[in-house]
Amino acid sequence: MQIDPSPPARAETRQPSLLKQRILVLLAHPSIDRSEVNRPLALATGQVPGVTLVDLYAEYPTFQIDIDREQGRLADHDVIVFMHPLYWYSTPAILKEWQDLVLEHGFAYGRTGTALRGKLLFNALTAGGSEAAYRAEGYNHYTIRELLHPIEQTAMLCGMIYLPPFALFAARTAVEEGRVDGHVRDWIRLLEALRDGRCDLDAARRLPTLSHHLDLIIKPG
Repeated sequence: MQIDPSPPARAETRQPSLLKQRILVLLAHPSIDRSEVNRPLALATGQVPGVTLVDLYAEYPTFQIDIDREQGRLADHDVIVFMHPLYWYSTPAILKEWQDLVLEHGFAYGRTGTALRGKLLFNALTAGGSEAAYRAEGYNHYTIRELLHPIEQTAMLCGMIYLPPFALFAARTAVEEGRVDGHVRDWIRLLEALRDGRCDLDAARRLPTLSHHLDLIIKPG
C-alpha cells in the first residue's frame, strides 16, 4: 500500500481560516508498506486537518524531483517535518536528493534566499537502536541530535527555527512491546499543538528530543 501524497489543495478544504500553522510532512521511506512504525505514523498524519503529507518515494520513484513544486509546497507551509527511518545516521537517499535540489541558493539561502525564514524544521524519525545507544558512552557514541547536526545547520543557514527530533528508539521491537500506538498518539498530539500554536518553542529547542517531553512544551488548549 502506498501512502497517498496529499497536495496542498486537500488541506485547503479543511477550514484553513481556523488553522494557525500549516504543516508539511515529507515522508521518506523506500518500503513504507513493510514499515511497522512509519506506516501507521504516516496514515495517522494524513488524517490531521491542516497537515499535508507527501510520500517522496511514491511521488518521485525515479528521483526526478519537481523543484518548483517542492519550493511551492515549502512556501505554502509554516512547519516542515522530515519523517523517515534513520539510515546510517542520516536520512534515506531521496530526502538528501530533495535537499540538494530544492534548497537552492536564492530561494533557501543567500542574500535573496529568504523564502524559508522563520519556518520550523524538525525530524520525525525511527531508530533501530535503543535510546541508551545514542549517547557519548553508548554504542553509537553520539546523541541523536548530534548526529542530525548537518540538518540543524541547514536550518540555521536557511534562517529556520530547528527543533530536536521526535524519535522512536528500538523501533525493531516496538510492535511486540506495544509501543507503537502510544507513539502515534503522541505524534498527533504534537502535530495538533504545532498547528494551533500551542507549543513553547523556546523550551522545545533546548530539549535533546521532543519525545517524552510533550507535557513540558505543549500549552493547554
